[in-house]
Amino acid sequence: MKRHLWWVSVTAVVLSCAAAKAVRADPNPEFAKANQNYSEGHFQEAIDGYQNLIQSGRWNANLFYNLGNGWFRLGNFGEAILNYERALALDPHHPETAANLSLVRDEARALELKPGVLERYLGAATSMQYSIAASAAFWLALFALTRLFYSRRRSAALIAFAVFAMAVFAGAVYALYSLETGSKGRALAIVTGTNIEARLATADSASSVLALPPGSEIKVLSQRGDWIYAALPNGLRGWIPANGARLVRR
Repeated sequence: MKRHLWWVSVTAVVLSCAAAKAVRADPNPEFAKANQNYSEGHFQEAIDGYQNLIQSGRWNANLFYNLGNGWFRLGNFGEAILNYERALALDPHHPETAANLSLVRDEARALELKPGVLERYLGAATSMQYSIAASAAFWLALFALTRLFYSRRRSAALIAFAVFAMAVFAGAVYALYSLETGSKGRALAIVTGTNIEARLATADSASSVLALPPGSEIKVLSQRGDWIYAALPNGLRGWIPANGARLVRR
């Protein structure tokens, strides 16, 4: 049964990758060359091409998506999940990436951080949408307050509007802060190493808190030398080697 699920996962990844390339062709010759290497089964060459593009600053969701597919084909679940997460950070509504991420995460048995109730509620909108709402509310509140300052008569409706706009601004800013510091915020990192265990102290001999399969999520809280102190998927905290995980947002 497990072998069947493996091939279902592989088939889904390959088909969705082919569909993505057919629908969203990229005129960049380096990207096209990397895609050709991928289609011909030269996965390491394809990965090298995608990474060269990333290092040159040409970031987009499709690039990280294809890079994730390449790593998956080489059996590196940690790198695959890391790059799928990076694709979704750039484009949260990238259906092929979301589908492949779910398949690979199941195959790798990777652990996920559990968002809080408020974070799940606020996740109904994106950071960009909250940013737009905060900006619009700020300028509307400023306009209303300016009108009130220069007006001889204090309009109750204008006062109510200014208060409402300021409340929307404050709410949007709070939502942005909550998302940026939450389980999917800037501190989100993916375990890319193998045989990684979170420990109670910064020593390989310290007691283990949790074994972290490649592709598991952690939230980086601080770093001490070659060790990262992180929030773990089981709700506890522990230390892991700094070279065993990488931030989704760089």
